[in-house]
Amino acid sequence: MTRTPPTPPASSTTEITMGAALNQALRDAVAEDPDVVVYGEDVGPLGGVFRVTDGLSREFGADRVFDSPLAESGIIGTAIGMAMYGLRPVVEMQFDAFAYPAFEQLVSHLAKMRNRTRGTVAVPVVVRVPYGGGIGGVEHHSDSSEAYYTHTPGLRVVTPGTPADAYSMLREAIACDDPVVFLEPKRRYWSREAVELPVRTEPMARSVVRRPGDDVTLVAYGPMVETALEAAAAAAEEGRSVEVVDLRQLAPWDDSVVTASVRRTGRAVVVHEASVFGGYGAEVAARVSERCFHHLEAPVLRVGGLDVPYPPPKLEHLHLPGVDRILAAVDRLQWEAGWTSASDAPEVGA
Repeated sequence: MTRTPPTPPASSTTEITMGAALNQALRDAVAEDPDVVVYGEDVGPLGGVFRVTDGLSREFGADRVFDSPLAESGIIGTAIGMAMYGLRPVVEMQFDAFAYPAFEQLVSHLAKMRNRTRGTVAVPVVVRVPYGGGIGGVEHHSDSSEAYYTHTPGLRVVTPGTPADAYSMLREAIACDDPVVFLEPKRRYWSREAVELPVRTEPMARSVVRRPGDDVTLVAYGPMVETALEAAAAAAEEGRSVEVVDLRQLAPWDDSVVTASVRRTGRAVVVHEASVFGGYGAEVAARVSERCFHHLEAPVLRVGGLDVPYPPPKLEHLHLPGVDRILAAVDRLQWEAGWTSASDAPEVGA
């Protein structure tokens, strides 16, 4: 049975970064549950590449928070064994593309163990994966690999877009008896929010409306939530009302919040950092088209990264979706809905 994370006494509201919120979530989880262990490459004394585990090894000791060998497949394999024997491992992959050597363990064993044993063996493993671009990283350090995991039944895949969600969703993921791939948008590690920790936000399986609107539904998750909100604010200055929905849990996906929004606005744009072709946005667009067909005033559009390998740091600003590319998609929706003339319709990049 999934454990309910205990809620400690409330503390005062402070401005905190997403990285610090994740650090506190791990600290609280390890302190409150002796079965929780945290390990991965350089997560011990160093505190992780992004310092998300800073201070935990010193506070809890090397038997609770420790470094692993540089072998991602071994990290996931040992985590599966630990979970089968009653522990609740939280492991870090360090960078998105570094997780690929562990893909066979994730897909063939972690995702299937509970089904293979007809529910008798739970594997409550949380796989933390810093993902996405925006930090000037080279290839193998900026991938958006969410579609690989969401295509794998048996895995929960979640990604926070705010510091409050980062804390709450990580606590919920650690308490969950299902394996969870916890995608951390590393460009947002330094995003700040006034939060009263510990905080309990909406359950991670539920999408939330970050900004209400009436004309267009803008669907985003993880690193693109903040960008989508910036685009909605810019659209408001031009007299357009854009609703922003943060998906939060990508798989299994409860589409009720998105479909309710689109049925009201009649238009939808899905935005993510990953390449458009075969990206997670295709599933969202398909689901919205199936369930909102008679409410749509225009086709569902997707805005994402270019269909190329991740570029060098000096070119990533051309690869990643920004406010202008999102607003161009909103403009195209207006034209296809008959609001403007065809000569005014902009071309929308991938």
